[in-house]
Amino acid sequence: MPTQKILLQIVIVLTVATGILTGTGAKASAQSASKADSASSWTAEPTKPQVTKPQSKQKQSTVRQKKKNINNKQPRGKYKKVNRSSIKRASNRSEDMSWVHLQKKYPGTFALSGSRDKRNVSLTFDDAPDPRVTPVILDTLSHYHIRATFFIVGDRAAKNPELVKRIMREGHVIGNHSYNHAILSKLPLTQFQQQIWKTDGIIKRIVGVSPRLVRPPYGEMKPQQIAWGKQNGFTIVNWDVDSEDWRNNPSSARVLANIKKTLQPGSIILQHAGGGDQQDLSGTIHALPVLIEMLQSKGYDIVTLPELLGRKAYR
Repeated sequence: MPTQKILLQIVIVLTVATGILTGTGAKASAQSASKADSASSWTAEPTKPQVTKPQSKQKQSTVRQKKKNINNKQPRGKYKKVNRSSIKRASNRSEDMSWVHLQKKYPGTFALSGSRDKRNVSLTFDDAPDPRVTPVILDTLSHYHIRATFFIVGDRAAKNPELVKRIMREGHVIGNHSYNHAILSKLPLTQFQQQIWKTDGIIKRIVGVSPRLVRPPYGEMKPQQIAWGKQNGFTIVNWDVDSEDWRNNPSSARVLANIKKTLQPGSIILQHAGGGDQQDLSGTIHALPVLIEMLQSKGYDIVTLPELLGRKAYR
């Protein structure tokens, strides 16, 4: 019995010890596992997709929202449509202002040349009067007994009335070239009208006539301006032969070559009898006698614009 008691006590002690050890180990294992999980979770956090993805999604969402806001203000399709419309309007405006179009739309009012049936040509000189150039041009024309057409700038005429009188006295035709060489196509109708009427008044005070012929500086006019000119008895005259004597101070040889390129019966030849401070028109001056002799040798008659176009010179 005593032995059995002792054995029973030993078994009980061992059982309790085993339970304690087993519980502690499980607890330690649980704590270790918990720590391991925690450590694993912390170290992986910066590289886990769920950390970066929300930021990326947020950025994408912001970008999409901005695009949406922009599109709500100015839809992409509408933007393109506006641009095309602007280009189309510009294209239509260019077409409306093309010389060929204007000549067809305003026959007899907008002219580029005379009849091709007769071997006639007209010499025209813009930007007169200019004391540096106009007198020399007049001397050459007088020498060859040639009459030309001079398009007068109003403010220059006011400063040089004697030259305007000489042009008229020597049998040349005077036309209206605006008051201060404005780009008429960029002016509203009222300002355009002022350019024409002011010059008209200056010319009439000097020589007593009101020109019917108008040449717009740079050859530019809007259709509504030509329509106004038609209503008021004006003839708009541009040209079909450009000497380009205004470009880079050309030599006389270059001026003549430019004229020959497009010369034909009925041609209106553009030259200049005045220019800016830095403009050298010696090429025109030296080319003129050669041009006159060349035209005459080819059987051309040099006539004024009213003769070439069959239009009246003055109102």
